[in-house]
Amino acid sequence: MTEEVKNTKQSRIGKRPISLPAKVTVSSSNGVVTVKGPRGEMTNALVTKTDVKVEGSTVEVVSLENATKGRPYKQGLANHGLMRALVNNMIIGVSTGFTKELLIIGTGYKADVVGKKLVLNLGFSHSIEYPIPDGIKMTSKVEKAGVVVSITGNNKETVGQIASEIRSYRPPDSYKGKGVRYRNEVVRLKAGKK
Repeated sequence: MTEEVKNTKQSRIGKRPISLPAKVTVSSSNGVVTVKGPRGEMTNALVTKTDVKVEGSTVEVVSLENATKGRPYKQGLANHGLMRALVNNMIIGVSTGFTKELLIIGTGYKADVVGKKLVLNLGFSHSIEYPIPDGIKMTSKVEKAGVVVSITGNNKETVGQIASEIRSYRPPDSYKGKGVRYRNEVVRLKAGKK
């Protein structure tokens, strides 16, 4: 099986350059990308056969070429778009951050942030205590629609994973819609017995 590929089509997403916001720097060395910004610093390993090049205020992800054949590696072309998305998410994370909001609907359902824990009352005989990881900020407030829990952090993957875990404690009921859902999630309700 050969590593090189004759067709050098690159990912449409991977070809797009990323513009750097003010006070954000990107560097690449020893197979690791480091992004520094106002909200902190993030590092990530380079995906196989890719590299990051910084020119002025733009960042480009490139596929490495085989020196003997003069063509990009097949694995580099396959990972091109993935590496661009990872670097872009790191840049957004250290400049503005990511936020996910959960809506808790139900009589007596509530959520409170107590110290480094999110305490959830979701209709069970006991309350659920979710430990808040380092680098994540959570807030809860009561609105007309229900209780809104806001999860904020630099890492998009971590924020999404935490929101998914909290939602899994009590997914929305398909008859009355009670439970934990994402802020803009549409829950299709079934008709009850008539």
